Amino acid sequence: MKLLVINNLASGFGEGSVYDFIRSFARDGDEVCVRSTDGTTDVRDLLGDAEAFDAVVASGGDGTVATVSYRLANTGVPILPFPAGTANLLAANLASPMEPHALAKLVREERTLDFDLGEIEVDGHRFGFGIMAGAGYDAAIMHGAAPAKRLLGPMAYFSAALANPLPQTSRFKLDLDGEHVESEGLGILLVNFSKIQFDITVTHDNEPRDGVFDVVVLKAQNAFELIPALLAGLLDRGGDFPDRTGSLEIHRAREVRVEADPPMEVQYDGEATNLTTPFTAHIMRRAARFFVSEEGWDLFAEK
Repeated sequence: MKLLVINNLASGFGEGSVYDFIRSFARDGDEVCVRSTDGTTDVRDLLGDAEAFDAVVASGGDGTVATVSYRLANTGVPILPFPAGTANLLAANLASPMEPHALAKLVREERTLDFDLGEIEVDGHRFGFGIMAGAGYDAAIMHGAAPAKRLLGPMAYFSAALANPLPQTSRFKLDLDGEHVESEGLGILLVNFSKIQFDITVTHDNEPRDGVFDVVVLKAQNAFELIPALLAGLLDRGGDFPDRTGSLEIHRAREVRVEADPPMEVQYDGEATNLTTPFTAHIMRRAARFFVSEEGWDLFAEK
């Protein structure tokens, strides 16, 4: 098997578990090519010949996986999201194992499914995302968490949220598949995979293969008003708590345009862009092929 490993040295705690994965994976006749970046080299520059490989391992955080997935969209090249970042939300949503030897076995099993990606354009820049993108409070949390992620891990997001209990609110003008909607609140999310930190689901359903975003307006006027929705999400394990309370307004759309007054910072898959609204986004239906576990197959194969 010919395997390309994209190794983001700047992700997570830098413990190097991807090398354990390689040792466990490699067999006689295999070719494993490792290409690394510490953030200086653009991940996209490491993927020029990726289609010549049987599979690609994206070792890093969700931003690394998003960049690899977007670059390889609609190529049919299978990708393993290797959880070497801070939160590793995509791996959690896919119900993938976190242990490198189990992940090596997963690739050998060659069980794959195609999932939707999102593409967001802001101020002339385009980014691909797998989990969710948005503007406002979530982007402020990503921005605030960035300096502490290596030290605190996932708790950096919680710390950043506590440090900003009274975030900016804005008035939104939304274009959702041609339908005009106006609202206001702390922010807006375009959700593909719905699970975030601490196993909280933003929306009741997790359907990243249906060709539609869940467009979530955070209607709260301060961070404390979001607590009931977060609790409902935390309790929603078997579909028994679909209500996210009045603090979340949920729409569904394939094509989205967002304006905010005053403007809000934009993020995608945990990456703060330092760019602000307006933005447009659209769904790329089943554009990314990921390796999945048996549990992941059971979760998503029929959706």
